[in-house]
Amino acid sequence: MNFKGRPKLIMVVLLATTFVISVAACARNPEGATTENAQPKKPILKNITPADLARLRWIEGSWRGTGDIDKPFYERYKFENETTLLVESFDDDKFGTASDATRYVLKDGEFGSNNPDGSRAAASAIDANSITFEPVAKARNAFRFERESDNAWKATLTWPATDKAPAGQRIYKMERWPPAEK
Repeated sequence: MNFKGRPKLIMVVLLATTFVISVAACARNPEGATTENAQPKKPILKNITPADLARLRWIEGSWRGTGDIDKPFYERYKFENETTLLVESFDDDKFGTASDATRYVLKDGEFGSNNPDGSRAAASAIDANSITFEPVAKARNAFRFERESDNAWKATLTWPATDKAPAGQRIYKMERWPPAEK
């Protein structure tokens, strides 16, 4: 048997196979794709202090949210103490019994939520007029709360593309509720 030239052929086949496997792996999980337990795209801040959170006191109060939705929604934001922000959702503008609640807690320099379903988000940016959260576990969307005035702010939610849906963004306008009398 003549094996002359076979090592080159074997090497070409191995290189081609490696290339095809690499391309297939990248196609299944392209760079930047988010899976359920993926790390956030932006680093989570680990040095937040109670003084940083104090600059966000503008978000405290009762709010009416509108945007690309059928009907408005209502939320109340309240700092329970210097390290915990409680966000309650309500079914109507009476703000009776909360239908849902999420706590954002400062712990070991990280400010984020731990929800009963295991989903988690944490702050990646914070200043006097905004805070941005990135998904950490069992969540896909990032969100940003940005102050527009004493009586208005916007919530911007963004989510990455998946194999079933394109990337997207939704913006909600939050207005102090009830509105201040003029």
